[in-house]
Amino acid sequence: MFNIVLVEPEIPQNTGNIARTCAATGAKLHIVRPMGFEIDDKKLKRAGLDYWHLLGVQYYENIQDFFEKTKGGRYYYATTKALNTYCDVSFEEGDYILFGKETKGLPEELLHDNRDFCIRIPMINEARSLNLSNSVAIVIYEALRQTGFDKLQSVGELHNLKW
Repeated sequence: MFNIVLVEPEIPQNTGNIARTCAATGAKLHIVRPMGFEIDDKKLKRAGLDYWHLLGVQYYENIQDFFEKTKGGRYYYATTKALNTYCDVSFEEGDYILFGKETKGLPEELLHDNRDFCIRIPMINEARSLNLSNSVAIVIYEALRQTGFDKLQSVGELHNLKW
């Protein structure tokens, strides 16, 4: 299982979409407070639809609390400021992939101290960033691809016809 970490998320719809992605991929969601919304926000619930029962989620009071409770983990930091792309690393089950708040990203001190573990999604120079929920989906599916989509259903079925 992979771990998606949202550090101080601000937009409930993004967090709801990410929760749904985590539920569908078997990833655990970690949310570091403060958040820009209440967890019972209707927009958050609507974005996750009927997947909430499939989601493992854990909350932390702040970033220090997160690191104390996940000691020994392997951490990657998603940021537009990284030198490496998300395809340059070899993900392993159990990795923690951190994403920052929508307006500011992850704290620069955290990035500076972990430079070798910062990853980015390539995009044109004129683009500031991608939507947070899209970024999470891109990176988690690369991590899953690298590990062979273990434990995920990889074959679909037509309803009325057979392949």
